[in-house]
Amino acid sequence: MKPRANPTFFVFGVLGGLLFLDLVLPVASLFLGANWAGWLEALRQPAALQALMISIEASAISMAIMTLLGIPLGYLLARAHLPLKRLWICLVFLPMVMPDLAAGILLLKTFGPYGIIGQPLDAKNIALTNNLAGIVLAQLFVGAPFVIVSALSSFASVDPKLELAAATLGDSRWHIFRRISLPLALPGIAAGLTLAWIRAMGEFGSTLIVAYNPHSLPVYMWVKFESDGIAGALPAAFCLVMLATTAVAMSMLFSRIARFAGVDTPFGKAAMAERY
Repeated sequence: MKPRANPTFFVFGVLGGLLFLDLVLPVASLFLGANWAGWLEALRQPAALQALMISIEASAISMAIMTLLGIPLGYLLARAHLPLKRLWICLVFLPMVMPDLAAGILLLKTFGPYGIIGQPLDAKNIALTNNLAGIVLAQLFVGAPFVIVSALSSFASVDPKLELAAATLGDSRWHIFRRISLPLALPGIAAGLTLAWIRAMGEFGSTLIVAYNPHSLPVYMWVKFESDGIAGALPAAFCLVMLATTAVAMSMLFSRIARFAGVDTPFGKAAMAERY
């Protein structure tokens, strides 16, 4: 018997399809009449290569800091009994929804030459704006929440019974974190790290205010747009879209690994349960 068509699915398909088209069409338009040879040649120009290398260097530094500091913070928010924990979690989410330009103003007020942190450092000839440090600060502000939230969610999904079993056998909290909690949470954390990296690479608004020079790749794209219009900005946009596509694909892969971590990874739940 042939299944009857569901009118609800049809209506929802039309409504959702309109929004899906709005999301996909601008990206698809990038590849319509694409000038691959011209774009690649433009990306080989010294200014473009310098902007790309600056973005890569800054994002590598910010990723190292986010990993070193964000994972422990996510673990604390997931496992520690902290006062006002919901408030701390809300504060972590805040940079994710804050407008970029507002974030840049706040960063400049804090780390700029007249800021509460920047002013005493500026008196010692240490500048945190209009240099690589400024780009890293902007990237940290917008990217770190992705790491913290993914770590929080991943650690919270680890079965506490496994940690409790290890604790009853005399394992220290550090040993439990290193041998049980972190391996089980790692695929989910990796997905968050990937999204944080591409968010940091593509940060524009706050970087424009805190560190216009040296140009990161998004700022360089804006400069080219102002001087040469859309045609001049397209090569940098193409590069950023390709990086974003790769990051999303990797994040989805890590999320899939996390979903099946209890089955097909050496540190899966089944392996941990057998060990303890």
